[in-house]
Amino acid sequence: MFGMGFTEILMIAIVAIIFLGPEKLPKFLVDVAKFFKSVKRAVNDAKNSLEEEIKISELKEEALEYKKKLGSVSKEVESITHLSDLEDEIQEVKEIEKEIKKEPKREVVKFKKKNIDEDKDKVDV
Repeated sequence: MFGMGFTEILMIAIVAIIFLGPEKLPKFLVDVAKFFKSVKRAVNDAKNSLEEEIKISELKEEALEYKKKLGSVSKEVESITHLSDLEDEIQEVKEIEKEIKKEPKREVVKFKKKNIDEDKDKVDV
């Protein structure tokens, strides 16, 4: 213990009994035990706070990494799709839909005209 052997601890105890006396020695030992207990508690608190700080710094680093990844992904998304490009494409799709809807009507009208003309030829009015 603390690099001391049994004989050295025994010598310290004998000197303490001689100087403090049997009345004050128990109180002194209690005070020494309280002192070591408070030192141990302070060391443990410092250790725990240091570990918490390390965890917080690791979490900060991890959050920064996620932030960088999110930023790069959002830049990629912006480069892929722009709002104006999408609006142009939507307009083109709407125009194509209109044309698709119009063409069958034209075909039907042409077909009906053709049938009417054929019927007129057959009837000879």
